[in-house]
Amino acid sequence: MNVLAKEQIKINDAKLFINGEYRDAITGETFDTVDPATNKKLAAVAKADERDTKDAIDVAKRTFDSGVWSDMSVDERAKILCRMSDLVLERADELALVETMDVGKPIKESRGFDIPRSASNLRFFAEMAKYMNQEHYEQHKHMSYSKYAPAGVTSLIIPWNLPFMQMTWKASAALAVGNTVVVKPASYTPLSAVMMGEIANEAGLPPGVLNIITGPGGTVGTEMTINPNVRRISFVGESNTGKTVMQNAATQLIPVSLELGGKSANIVFEDADLDEAVAGSIEAIFRNQGEICLAGSRILVQQSVYDKFLEKFVNAVKKIKVGNPLDPDTDMGALVSKGHLETVDGYVQSGLEEGAKLAIGGKRVEGLSEGNFYEPTVLYDVNNKMKVAQEEIFGPVPVIIPFKTEEEAIKIANDSIYGLAGVVWSNDLRRAHRVAAQVNSGLLWINCWYYRDLRTPFGGAKASGIGREGGRHSFEFYSEAKTITMKL
Repeated sequence: MNVLAKEQIKINDAKLFINGEYRDAITGETFDTVDPATNKKLAAVAKADERDTKDAIDVAKRTFDSGVWSDMSVDERAKILCRMSDLVLERADELALVETMDVGKPIKESRGFDIPRSASNLRFFAEMAKYMNQEHYEQHKHMSYSKYAPAGVTSLIIPWNLPFMQMTWKASAALAVGNTVVVKPASYTPLSAVMMGEIANEAGLPPGVLNIITGPGGTVGTEMTINPNVRRISFVGESNTGKTVMQNAATQLIPVSLELGGKSANIVFEDADLDEAVAGSIEAIFRNQGEICLAGSRILVQQSVYDKFLEKFVNAVKKIKVGNPLDPDTDMGALVSKGHLETVDGYVQSGLEEGAKLAIGGKRVEGLSEGNFYEPTVLYDVNNKMKVAQEEIFGPVPVIIPFKTEEEAIKIANDSIYGLAGVVWSNDLRRAHRVAAQVNSGLLWINCWYYRDLRTPFGGAKASGIGREGGRHSFEFYSEAKTITMKL
């Protein structure tokens, strides 16, 4: 076991990154970000207000209008974004450490997935931008063709659970099109996002193209969604905040992309490979401490294999190692904050009061009281009408729900305000595809979970969001389409 010594890791205070330079907030105020594993201060973070936010947006607008980035050839933009991708990989160990200490997630997830995927985001959109096709039509002695121009200043509001990966997922597409960007990372976990300014400068990104501001959502986030110079907004977060973002954007008719909450159904049929289904279901709910919108948090199991699945699942949960996120052997780290820990525990107690049964967990981890560690928890014999089955817990708490028939499974899966994702475990591929087509969600996996082809659309139905990003869908959202027609 090789636990990284925190005293050997230097965590820098975080400043605003505007016009290619780091600076303090106008007021000079800061707020603290803490290590969820210890609840001790990690760094002081600049606390921006409306004036800082307007300044960042104004800089992004002037930079966009100057053409220094928007008029640059797509090949030149791609070179800079690919250089940023290379620099992310060169600094992968450092970025992973910061991400783990700020978020509380295991280092093996930060180093093994989050940072490499972030580098892939930058390279993927940089390369794809070079090969996007434009439509061209001829009819009645006229020729029409389409032109996709960058939309302008783009506001990106990033969640606390996957900060660096989500920032690159959004910013790389917006930048590849030719937009200028203002990013607001979540106040809980701002540190890795702020580091992207250093990478942008080293890669040669022109000043003012990427701007990063930290501060409260009520001030910074509001300005980013009502400022008339903003022409696109992409928000990732919970559904009620998403509604506020959409209401704000409506005042200036700013197009929005919203990736919101989820309560995804993870459906296990009697003909599934149960060992495979158990392993996949464990990953789908306990990865990132369950703090992930795509989590398979409702596990629907066919009655004929319910007891067998439950026994296998609980035995697998017992093997999950909870502990120091910097220990490479740790499977599950700390929840992001004390408040969120209390929220998760409150849901568990609510489930028990409503009649759910507790198979394992249900309390804080003994011996780790200084941090926000919660035991991997399993609630079973859950009715889908219970609060724990309807509301997003966003923690390591799956609810297991029995069903008898395929039709009942589909009905339960769709009985939710959310529609982000889902999983079907079955060796009957006709059934699997039949069910996948009827579950109302933006994404659905068959006999796997979390695999993402970046060319495919990503987004949810119902309260899980509006719009799609990924591949050409990202390019279409971050650009303005214009049709030009001429007589031949």
